[in-house]
Amino acid sequence: MHYFDHCIHFADGLSGQIPAGKVVCVGLNYRDHISEMNIQPGAEPVLFMKPSTALAFLEQPIAIPTTLGACHHEIEMAVLIGEQLCQCNEQEADAAIAGVGVALDLTLRELQLQLKQKGLPWDKAKAFDGACPTSAFVDRARVADLQDLPIRLTVNGDLRQQSSTAMMLTPVTQLIAYISGFFTLMPGDIVLTGTPAGVGPLAPGDRLLVELGDLLAVSTEVVAR
Repeated sequence: MHYFDHCIHFADGLSGQIPAGKVVCVGLNYRDHISEMNIQPGAEPVLFMKPSTALAFLEQPIAIPTTLGACHHEIEMAVLIGEQLCQCNEQEADAAIAGVGVALDLTLRELQLQLKQKGLPWDKAKAFDGACPTSAFVDRARVADLQDLPIRLTVNGDLRQQSSTAMMLTPVTQLIAYISGFFTLMPGDIVLTGTPAGVGPLAPGDRLLVELGDLLAVSTEVVAR
């Protein structure tokens, strides 16, 4: 498995001298995904984390566990933090964004449901090794509007997930400011901003096309871990 065991890489040739850090994920940030999961939206963003060992290169084959039940795909816009943020405001959050990418929040769905039913944390279902395949990052200066980017996932030629970052319940800079009120964000940390409807299982042999507007289009495949 090809982990992020070095510095962040950029899609446009910029020097990536930022060591990869933690991943802060935002759950239930698209209303259509909340509906398909048959749950009620919360009053505040739902946060959880993945360690740096969950990061893997999206451009390399995605290795998934095959003995722990279904592994679901969740496509998300990823935001790379370039400056330390603690208790920041939205303007400071926007200024600290170094890059924008696309990622998959892989979820062992059956294991997650089992843990939830027992009232247990579900880190094992979300934070396992390789659970966050992430693309190279595009320089933030190339992104005119963070809230106007189409996002698409195609599996074996079938469009599985399609939406726009305009459909987020809580926009990116507001999310980052909110997160910084609980966890100090450091250079190299990555924020995943939520997934739209259409999540579903992956299987070894699947071929994926992961797209973020006209900024990124990554072809990859799924293999057994």
